[in-house]
Amino acid sequence: MTITQLKYVLAVAEHKNFTLAAEKCFVTQPTLSMQIQKIEEELSILIFDRSKKPIQLTEIGQKIVNQAKNIVNEADRIQDIVEQQKGFIGGEFRLGIIPTVMPTLLPMFLNNFIKKYPKVKLIIEELNTEEIIARLNNGHLDAAIAATPLMEEKIKEIVLYFEPFVAYIPEGHQHFKKEEIEIEDLNLDEILLLQDGHCFRDSILNLCKQNTTKDLNHFRIESGSFETLIKLADEGLGTTLLPYLHTLDLKESDKRKLRHFKEPKPAREISLLFPKNELKIQIIDALRSTIAGVIKGAIVFQNVQIISPIQKK
Repeated sequence: MTITQLKYVLAVAEHKNFTLAAEKCFVTQPTLSMQIQKIEEELSILIFDRSKKPIQLTEIGQKIVNQAKNIVNEADRIQDIVEQQKGFIGGEFRLGIIPTVMPTLLPMFLNNFIKKYPKVKLIIEELNTEEIIARLNNGHLDAAIAATPLMEEKIKEIVLYFEPFVAYIPEGHQHFKKEEIEIEDLNLDEILLLQDGHCFRDSILNLCKQNTTKDLNHFRIESGSFETLIKLADEGLGTTLLPYLHTLDLKESDKRKLRHFKEPKPAREISLLFPKNELKIQIIDALRSTIAGVIKGAIVFQNVQIISPIQKK
């Protein structure tokens, strides 16, 4: 069997369709089917149950796919080792970033990175944490930037920075005249939240777990953007919490409504994530170094309390 044949097997296992798998592998469907059949004949087993729609792995097929992933990853690592030895930093690099980090962090480092490493072809996608974990595990992302810790067995995390939460409190609110606020001042029942699926939302739920007086399933307003939450707060519909970097670009009139927390400030941990096989580690290191160079001037908070991005039951 060959590495190419194993890649065909992995493609069918992922897409559960021979035609679609062939398209993704840039070969004809008969070619892909023939190569997979050769492996099955060589091993005297069936990897796929073709009688089911969509196509399913057999029990032994699942074990073969698990091993094939390891083999293909290690084969890719050979080229990676050669490039590291040559000091080459280039090629395609797929990066996922969560929505609450993308608009603030990406403009800070992207221009510096592409100028310093012009041979790297960055492919950047905005993805939620669940999608990032899945794509890192199945090899469809090389790295990601997300809130941590996630405690994923196959994923390595390198902390980039700690980003405090900042309260946005409209005029007329009982806490507006305070210079600093405490976690105990928060009432989850009046906090405007991001939609479900955002890890920043889950962090706020963890932060305010004890500060609610009503059933969490009652009517509440949720939005997909911080801009909408700020406008709703200004209309007197509640308060909201923002990541620190997002507050830097607010209008001066809006900045007067920001209230920082007393130390230790509740914060989220933002990390660079990548598979533990460390493929393309030279690009990962370059990315980490570039971000560290720009972020240290923007965030100087030290005494923080990290809030988990994983909602506690």
